[in-house]
Amino acid sequence: MQQQVYHSHAIQAWEQRWFGQQNSAYGLMKQVAWMTAQRLISWFDLQFESRNKATVAMCCGQGNNAGDGYLIAKYLFQAGFRVDVYTAPLGMSKDLHAAEQEARESGVRIISGFDFQQNYDVYIDALFGIGLNRQLNAEWQQIIQRVNAQYGLKISIDIPSGLQSDSGQPLPCAIKADYTFTALGLKAGLFTGQGKEYAGAVEVIPALPIDDALEAIAYLSPLTIKLPQRKAFGHKGSYGHVLVVGGHADMGGAVIMAAEAAFHAGAGKVTAVCDAKHHTAILARAPNIMLRDMNALSTSDVQALIAHVDAVCFGMGLGRDDWSKQQFERWFPLIQQSTLEVVLDADALWFLAESPVELNKHSYCTPHSGEAAKLLNMSVAAIESDRIQAIYQLQKKYAGQWVLKGAGSLILQEQLWICTAGNAGMGTGGMGDVLAGMMASLKAQFYEEIHLHEIVTLHALAGDDLAHKGMRGLQAQDMAQAVYRVVNGHTLS
Repeated sequence: MQQQVYHSHAIQAWEQRWFGQQNSAYGLMKQVAWMTAQRLISWFDLQFESRNKATVAMCCGQGNNAGDGYLIAKYLFQAGFRVDVYTAPLGMSKDLHAAEQEARESGVRIISGFDFQQNYDVYIDALFGIGLNRQLNAEWQQIIQRVNAQYGLKISIDIPSGLQSDSGQPLPCAIKADYTFTALGLKAGLFTGQGKEYAGAVEVIPALPIDDALEAIAYLSPLTIKLPQRKAFGHKGSYGHVLVVGGHADMGGAVIMAAEAAFHAGAGKVTAVCDAKHHTAILARAPNIMLRDMNALSTSDVQALIAHVDAVCFGMGLGRDDWSKQQFERWFPLIQQSTLEVVLDADALWFLAESPVELNKHSYCTPHSGEAAKLLNMSVAAIESDRIQAIYQLQKKYAGQWVLKGAGSLILQEQLWICTAGNAGMGTGGMGDVLAGMMASLKAQFYEEIHLHEIVTLHALAGDDLAHKGMRGLQAQDMAQAVYRVVNGHTLS
């Protein structure tokens, strides 16, 4: 079963349905705290020589998330760990007061404020839960920064405090956790936007039975992807012919990387159409790529090319000048009228934003947040403030299928997927060109047998494979062999 991801409102409504069945809110708080504490105890026993030597600072805020923290502190203390609770003034919740009282009566030391009296092995964050939707004031920002400055292990309960649970954006700062134990179900903000930077490793505490009214907002793309085996009697015509179109006179690298990625992902044939000045460089690097001079093609030549390929990726290094516009206006209508699998990337998306049209269902668009902002006539900040809403707006406006690239890339087909693979080293020029080439290649080979989110994940896994010795200095031109390994089910990491 695919891992489901929920909007915070869906989680809160789920809780209310549970309480409406005469179940206790405080009972649920205790259940979440108990289950979390048991996971922590098991994990701490592997990390520390003995329980009475491990020191834990529990940081509690003013809401129900703090109630979880008090109870977890109680259970850890009872298990033999040395626990101190640092706390803000209590809020109005009856359950919060009850949890604080239980912790106090168990013997846990409760200290007002967040001036840590010693260095602790572990700092547990129970400051804010999923209901936080406002910018933190200066005092809370200082508290979060103080926790982050400590050297011990950081663990967040439910969501790293300060992180918006649906968008993954800090408000404006958040706890940088090594681990997050999230209650009931996975929240989208743990995986997209800046969520990966703050959440660390994520584990669910499943304290409620799922009911029929609970609906997922997205699914996590599986990390294990098996492509169909090749037939012994196959030949180059069996595995798809990819057309890579772009390559302005001043920008040849993007076409090279896309075309190489298409071959290394398994395409039988690849043709690159670009300015002829790049042909020598392409042949020197990859002599198996067939070449056509974009400037020498008539409209009938373009039609003939389109008729003899299975997929096209269009826009890499196309440019945005008058020549680029003329090429877009010639190629784009012919591509859209075809039945090809079509990947639109880079400058093709820029021209699409200039002249919006409805795309056919075989069109796959791959903007980053800057390109998405252009397509929706919004700011980049607005895109990043709600990436999930942005990708739905893109599909509503243009149709087609969409990938909103970035940390925790979003993929919208019939449903929404989140890619959890990938790394910060992939934030470098050319990675998008590699993705476009892979998408065209795998769609040319498998059509509906492979899903868009699987291709995005394979690309991210290739990036992880390339980064097995370090993320700094990764270059997209080195992705080819990593792509080859992941599509064959092998990695170095």
